[in-house]
Amino acid sequence: MKSFFKYVFATIVGILLLNIILFLLFLGLIASIAPSEKPVKIKPNSILHLKLDYAIDERTNDNPFKSISFTNFKSEKNLGLNDILFNLHKAAEDPNIKAIYLDVTNFEAGMATVEEIRNAILTFRRESKKPVIAYTDYYTQLSYYLCSAADKIYMNPQGVVEFKGLSSEILFFKNALEKLGIEPIVIRHGKFKSAVEPFILDKMSPENKEQTITYVKSIWDYMLSQISQDRGIPVERLNIIADSLLLDNADNCVKYGFVDGLKYYDEILKEFCQLSKVRNSEHIAWVEMNEYSKVPAKYVPGQKDKIAVLYAVGQIDMGKSEDDKIGGNDLAEEIRKVRENKSIKALVLRVNSPGGSALASEVIWREVLLTKKVKPVIVSMGDVAASGGYYISCPADVIVANPTTITGSIGVFGLMWNGQKLLNDKLGLTVDGVQTNENSNLGSVFRPIKPYEQQVIQKGVEQIYGVFISHVADGRKKTTAEVDSIGQGRVWSGVNAKQIGLIDEFGGLEKAIEIAKDKAGIKGKIRLIELPEKLPFFEQILKDMQENTQTSILEKEFGPLARYVKSFKQLNTLKGVQARMPYDIYIY
Repeated sequence: MKSFFKYVFATIVGILLLNIILFLLFLGLIASIAPSEKPVKIKPNSILHLKLDYAIDERTNDNPFKSISFTNFKSEKNLGLNDILFNLHKAAEDPNIKAIYLDVTNFEAGMATVEEIRNAILTFRRESKKPVIAYTDYYTQLSYYLCSAADKIYMNPQGVVEFKGLSSEILFFKNALEKLGIEPIVIRHGKFKSAVEPFILDKMSPENKEQTITYVKSIWDYMLSQISQDRGIPVERLNIIADSLLLDNADNCVKYGFVDGLKYYDEILKEFCQLSKVRNSEHIAWVEMNEYSKVPAKYVPGQKDKIAVLYAVGQIDMGKSEDDKIGGNDLAEEIRKVRENKSIKALVLRVNSPGGSALASEVIWREVLLTKKVKPVIVSMGDVAASGGYYISCPADVIVANPTTITGSIGVFGLMWNGQKLLNDKLGLTVDGVQTNENSNLGSVFRPIKPYEQQVIQKGVEQIYGVFISHVADGRKKTTAEVDSIGQGRVWSGVNAKQIGLIDEFGGLEKAIEIAKDKAGIKGKIRLIELPEKLPFFEQILKDMQENTQTSILEKEFGPLARYVKSFKQLNTLKGVQARMPYDIYIY
């Protein structure tokens, strides 16, 4: 018995020691990857390596665990759009940066995000007179559009350029829901409000096809105009190349002027050796974008005149904000703080949202309106700023968007479910209960909706739509009839939106900041304040670890289909009347 207790005690001590060692190793890992504030010095004739092979967010996430895949435990910090743009401007003024190596194969980004990076590359070339060289083994349509801004485009001799035109596809669930015995109950306003079409139809309605082909073609035409301008290929010729799939081999990519030469990677390195004035590639002074973020900027922060850039990214809902969700109460509080802070002279609201809860959008709208009365409010639209995203944008003094931004979708809908047939006929289950009033169990998924209940909800939808278009009419100086004619849930591209007066200017975040500076009457330098403020390092790690693990598993399990699974799961979060995009748009 004495030996037994001795071994038990030894085991307990061993487990405790193991836990202590693991904890110390964990702390060491955290310390080793914690963000360093130590500035980085750049050698003369350095090459800035802009490698984009990840999904680009609006802001850089400082949590090192955010970019760890918990399926293989690999990590690399991915810069957000804000830091990519800032680094490109910084590099233009840096005498030690000799050129940029644009290394883009396959990445995820919305069209407007690509447009902003592309414009920043063009600005870098124009202001610095330094070369930008693009090279990869093959180009997707999206990566080629970005790289068409480079001075020279090279490709592997066995590579290809994908160039076929844009398409947009929608998955329809109607037949599957019928087989399962699930009935969607739809209440909407707007003939173009197609958010619920996948649940009630088996193909696109004529109205939805009309709006979709309009904005997709508008984006394609704009892309062609930019490629034509920078590559010297007529738009008509570009369409013929796309229609005939003429870029079916590397030689044709050179023949038709899409790439400047076919080279292997070692040959590209020789070109960079010449630019860097070194004899061999081992001596090239490469600078990764992550490291370049640690290089101090020329201007000194701490200017008295501040402009706040407040990011509103994700689906809109009530409550607290998350990385991919706008919490109506949280965002409203942030706007209120900006309004009450006298040292902040203007607000730039960066909106990248397909919309969501109409009530949460109204809460945010009110704070934007009140702030506009105190200081300039400029909206900068990202990839998508539609429905609820447009709702919160419409009071602004100026709305800035890219030609490829998806916006509009001024309409509302409600979506409920009746799963009675699934339970009764498919599963043999029945439901019974009690209620104190006639409609106490309104919203139950176990029974059909009553005609009177549907009338009440439809009345609420109509009332919210009326409020929505009146807000837009006030903000855009139009009549409600004018807004209704371009509303009805219709989605527009940035090009179309400017033509009909839904936006004021073309441009990205930097253009919006310049307008804010001008509106605030600021002549000198400014200090940008990015909001919401990031959480402390360790707190951010704890917050993101669980979410990142789930995302990694989802992506490993479903691959490219992971985003569709995520979108479908979001249906469970839709509560109340929605001012939301018709669907999640992926143009490729």
